[in-house]
Amino acid sequence: MSGFAPRDDIMPWSRTPRTRMEVARPAFPDELAPLAMEGAELQGGLLAGGLRRSYGDSCINDGGALIEMTGLDRFIRFDRTSGLLEAEAGVSLAAILKLVIPAGFFLPVTPGTKFVTLGGAIANDVHGKNHHRAGTFGRWIRSLSLLRSDGSEPTVTDDDTSGLFAATIGGLGLTGIITRATLQVMPIASSNMAVETIPFGNLAEFFALSAVSDASHDYTVAWIDCLAKGDRLGRGIFTRAGHASDGELRVKPPGGPSMPIDAPGFLLNRFSIAAFNEVYFRLAGRARQSTMSYDPFFYPLDAIGNWNRMYGPRGFYQYQSVVPPEVAAEVTAEMLRAISDARQGSFLAVLKTFGDMASPGLLSFPRMGTTLALDFANRGGSTLWLLDRLDAIVREAGGRLYPAKDGRLPPAMFRAGHPALDQFTTHLDPGMSSTFWRRMTL
Repeated sequence: MSGFAPRDDIMPWSRTPRTRMEVARPAFPDELAPLAMEGAELQGGLLAGGLRRSYGDSCINDGGALIEMTGLDRFIRFDRTSGLLEAEAGVSLAAILKLVIPAGFFLPVTPGTKFVTLGGAIANDVHGKNHHRAGTFGRWIRSLSLLRSDGSEPTVTDDDTSGLFAATIGGLGLTGIITRATLQVMPIASSNMAVETIPFGNLAEFFALSAVSDASHDYTVAWIDCLAKGDRLGRGIFTRAGHASDGELRVKPPGGPSMPIDAPGFLLNRFSIAAFNEVYFRLAGRARQSTMSYDPFFYPLDAIGNWNRMYGPRGFYQYQSVVPPEVAAEVTAEMLRAISDARQGSFLAVLKTFGDMASPGLLSFPRMGTTLALDFANRGGSTLWLLDRLDAIVREAGGRLYPAKDGRLPPAMFRAGHPALDQFTTHLDPGMSSTFWRRMTL
């Protein structure tokens, strides 16, 4: 009897597009190998999935099979002296925080949501506000076990010379199913953050602030007003922070408001976004220092359940690029001018510099340079035209896009941005696939 059942209600976080897949959700490790071999034989192949916080189509397998790993979420070992944590791949970052914070530890790297599985964080080699100090998530993985579609389950370590570890870190789940991993967590004295916010008037001021702050602070990031023009192009609010030197070790309890329905699509337009950006800049636009819990600092959007519904029933596109440091100032300015001219702003616009810590994965997104992340409500052809325009700017600059964030990344753009692609394909599991991968390779 098949362990898979048809589902047509699964979507990426951007809510574009809806798909139909054969889905299984194992609860115990011994269920996984038979399901993997069965799913790999189905038309469309097999993909392992987590909490589906990827914005694009790398987390779905339309017409194929999907194994939901969230039922395999057990902790195996936690050494409170060394900070080594071994867990099944379906455990969430939220659950890891609940375990390690009271013991005086924290995630060494975290994305902007804690509702990501350990396996998903590895498969996308996620990054955070401290890339200039800590690099990507994959740099802190010491070993991982990988179930292949032929039933084998090798364990590879971070000193692996075969190339399989490097292919799996950031490998989008295409080298096999990550079943468990060992993560090095880092010690902290407090769960609070010492935070400083500084307004800046334009892009030149951002780059000056970033250079100084990356040298002095563990975490740096900026919100920018992507509709500002002229002398105010790229104005925004710069945030820099570090873990507090003393205080409580407290986990934030779950809960909070949630978006119960889709917001009407007309609410997000250039006028409402421009008004929001102006109000936000004026309210937040004063230099100040504060102490806050880790949760609102790292995960502000997690406070609103189903926040993706605010973009309406048509969903949205997220666009995240990175461009080399030597051209970052002029290229970022060109991108912001294109967005402003198209009158399709984003109020979730984030700008940050990546450091020189090389990512361990062959397909990892971060590289030294400047990264710009934006959300655009899906307005059909006009939005896709703008994204094509941004593609041209990024590609000419020698940059790349983030596959986990982008559901319409052109194959030629993907290949141009990932020179290790041919090396990566030698480690593909022939039974694994995804909507994204077929779109890139077919």
